[in-house]
Amino acid sequence: MTQPSSLSSGGRFSEPTDAFVEAFTASVSFDQRLYRQDIQGSIAHASMLAEVGVLSSDERDAIIQGLTEIREEIEKGHFTWSVSQEDVHMNIEAALTAKIGITGKKLHTGRSRNDQVATDIRLYLRDEIDVIAAELTRLQQGLIDLASREADTIMPGFTHLQTAQPVTFGHHLLAWNEMLQRDYERLMDTRKRVNLSPLGAAALAGTTYPIDRAMTARLLGFERPTENSLDSVSDRDFAIEFCSFASLLLMHLSRMSEELILWTSAQFNFIDLPDRFCTGSSIMPQKKNPDVPELVRGKSGRVYGHLMSLLTLMKSQPLAYNKDNQEDKEPLFDTLDTVQGCLRAFADMVPALEPKREAMREAARRGFATATDLADYLVRKGLPFRDAHEVVGQSVAYGVAEGKDLSEMSLGELQQFSASISEDVFEVLTLEGSVAARDHLGGTAPGQVRAAAERARLHLQSRG
Repeated sequence: MTQPSSLSSGGRFSEPTDAFVEAFTASVSFDQRLYRQDIQGSIAHASMLAEVGVLSSDERDAIIQGLTEIREEIEKGHFTWSVSQEDVHMNIEAALTAKIGITGKKLHTGRSRNDQVATDIRLYLRDEIDVIAAELTRLQQGLIDLASREADTIMPGFTHLQTAQPVTFGHHLLAWNEMLQRDYERLMDTRKRVNLSPLGAAALAGTTYPIDRAMTARLLGFERPTENSLDSVSDRDFAIEFCSFASLLLMHLSRMSEELILWTSAQFNFIDLPDRFCTGSSIMPQKKNPDVPELVRGKSGRVYGHLMSLLTLMKSQPLAYNKDNQEDKEPLFDTLDTVQGCLRAFADMVPALEPKREAMREAARRGFATATDLADYLVRKGLPFRDAHEVVGQSVAYGVAEGKDLSEMSLGELQQFSASISEDVFEVLTLEGSVAARDHLGGTAPGQVRAAAERARLHLQSRG
């Protein structure tokens, strides 16, 4: 009788797997990155089996020693991955059996590849979440530091991409930080649901061996074991939830990228990006292209696609495990890689932004940014807001016709629209007066920006 080559096929099959099918169904080309977590989970499983008497202490020690040696071989690049063994799990188990003999075949007692892969993915994602959290914190730190330095730097605030009211650059940067703070909280909330151990659920119904799931959960640093064996092996909500977090994060980074791209253009000229984050043109020698933010903006669509891919993957699956779930890894892995790359690029780039303060201030001065301040001034003088709104509209129309900002008009010019206007109007028509007047929690007054930056800094420090 012809024997199939893969350990996973066992004695059920009478002919080897077709060569194309073998390659088509194999996942080792991409899931080999789980090797550390696979070995970590196997060591915990072997330790538990010895504790409950399924393995002897000598067998446990041989397995752990063999797995440790295999991990070292992989990390040194001396390990040969085989498509015929399908995946990372069977490659490592086959290598272990070749290294320590029949004892290696005992490792899989009381578990299935179904709970094994679910455990590996959770361990891997948990590790990667911690890396992402650190990079996200680094980016936030850079934003907060820059915001604190630029608390007095005036720029136009926009609605509909039209000049609306003056704000400070520091205030704008802290708005970015608020987005990222929500992302961080979502990431940490996702981590809670990742950090549960499915090990021991076996194929779908649990196992007849006297396993101790609490022990393996503890050894692997999980909060606790999962509750239901069917759900344990088939659940990929945690991967979908991570990709949902990633989609929101990339949406925020894309919005930031769009503003950076606009601000570096000659039409805005608000900031300069250091050369190391830009490229030139192959034909136009004057060009300095903001490639890093453009790429980050583009990669948002890639991550959105992975979220949709995973949602579609799971939407029609009956309980419990199905081979479809092999398709969870490539979208998840690419999302992880993309998020880490984008965060690293932004965390390196943001502290190096060079604001062009005079250009920002001039842009705010040109756009009638203090029109609302004039309306508020007239209200305080006793005019109903709608009447004040009309007066200011007439003043702006006059300014457009004359090429003058409100602050450049004489008192006589302003009084032709309302007798309520007096000399003190110029205290509110200046850009500095406008931002200083927003002196409340969440406002753009420089003192409020500095206080907000300090609160944000303390919040980061409390993460520990």
